[in-house]
Amino acid sequence: MSFLAFFLIVVSLLSFVAAQLILKRAMEATRTTGFRNAQFVSKVTGGILLMTISFFLTLGLLQRFDLSYLYPFQGLSVIFITLLAAVVLKEKLTCDWRLARC
Repeated sequence: MSFLAFFLIVVSLLSFVAAQLILKRAMEATRTTGFRNAQFVSKVTGGILLMTISFFLTLGLLQRFDLSYLYPFQGLSVIFITLLAAVVLKEKLTCDWRLARC
């Protein structure tokens, strides 16, 4: 695998993660100001743009690589979103091990 391919995989992953965090912030903003404000519209637009970039990068990568190769990288998005939600969004991570659910 070339450096460029690895770089595009990382860009696709990070743009997806950033889009999720931005869209979460956009929805939080609607609690106080509703859906008709510039902050909400700009965040949703940015989130959708990043999702679109991630989508088309992933499609391009699927042309060149097997799904079994790319999917583990896409699976990392769950871990990154969880960790960044705790750090950036200040969300609380909880887990009840007695129920074997987090």
